[in-house]
Parts: sequence; structure tokens; C-alpha cells
Amino acid sequence: MRIAFVAWLALAAPSALLAQRAPAGRVVLPPDSAPPLAHRPAPLNYFFRSLVLPGWGQASLDRKLTAGLFIGFEGLALSMAMKANTELHFLERTDTASATVRRGERQDWYVLIGFNHLFSALEAYVSAHLVDFPRDLHIRAFPGQRPMFGVTIGLPH
Repeated sequence: MRIAFVAWLALAAPSALLAQRAPAGRVVLPPDSAPPLAHRPAPLNYFFRSLVLPGWGQASLDRKLTAGLFIGFEGLALSMAMKANTELHFLERTDTASATVRRGERQDWYVLIGFNHLFSALEAYVSAHLVDFPRDLHIRAFPGQRPMFGVTIGLPH
């Protein structure tokens, strides 16, 4: 009886395994090795979006808080540049010594506007690369006398 069972098992097992093979010329990936996104975003697309309008690339990547911070700083910097420009026009008609200081302040705000555009574009570029990175990243301090830190990354399974 044992010999018949072992013979049946030896003949039945390879036929079951043959049914699981993929046809020739076709590659079948296991379900867990499929890419997490059907369409991975093009990072340069989001870079140029945020270069044109800070926060646009972040909003497109569903990073609303970051987009709001870049848009808020852009509004603040633009309003301060316009305020400095208005004061400069007034001071140019009345006092030239104060106009030089106000001209430097206006240039500072223009530089900050340029940096906001650049940093927003770079942040959108990096965020587009890390869009499928796991969000549940935690940093915690280990107990003990020496200061140590650990990082826990949750991976999908």
C-alpha cells in the first residue's frame, strides 16, 4: 500500500507543478511583486509645475500642507515686495537716503520669492521620487544612558 501511494505521489506531483508554469515567452510576476503604482509620476513634471507656481506640484502629489506652506510664503513675500515697492516710490519723490535702504529691502524680497520658487520645485521633484515610499516612518529614542535613536519603517506585506 505504501509503495503504491509513493508511486502515485511521485507521478502526480510533477503534473501539478507543470500546470503552474507560465506559457513560453510570457513572464508572470507574483501578485506581491507588482509595482505599487500603476503610473509612476514624472518628477520633472512636478518640478516645473512648482517652479511656475510654488505649491502646485505638491498639491498634485496630494501634499496639501506642504503646498499650503509654499503658497502662503509666496503670498507673504509678494505682498511685502509690493509694500516695499510702494514705499520706495514715495521715498524717491521725497528723501533719497531712505530710498536706498528701501530699494535693498525690495531686492531682498525678490530674492526670497526666487528661492521659494526654487525650493518648492526641488521639494516637488523629491516628493515625486518618493511617492511610493511608506508613510509610517517613526523615530524613537531607545532607553539607556547613551543617546541612541532608532528608525522603524513599516513595509507592506
